[in-house]
Amino acid sequence: MRLTEFRELVDGQFGPVRGASLVMDHVLTGLDGRTAAQAIEDGVDPRDVWRALCADFDVPRDQW
Repeated sequence: MRLTEFRELVDGQFGPVRGASLVMDHVLTGLDGRTAAQAIEDGVDPRDVWRALCADFDVPRDQW
């Protein structure tokens, strides 16, 4: 997944303001206690970051 697609999915699911906040501030339980921004910066595939966000916020599985 490209980073632009990740950003579009986050904005679409959570809204641009809340999505940006989640990416910067929410610590993802499935990614070793990193935020989405930290995980992506560390080289984690944006697809895996998206799935971790979805899991933490109970996004319906068909939208992952």
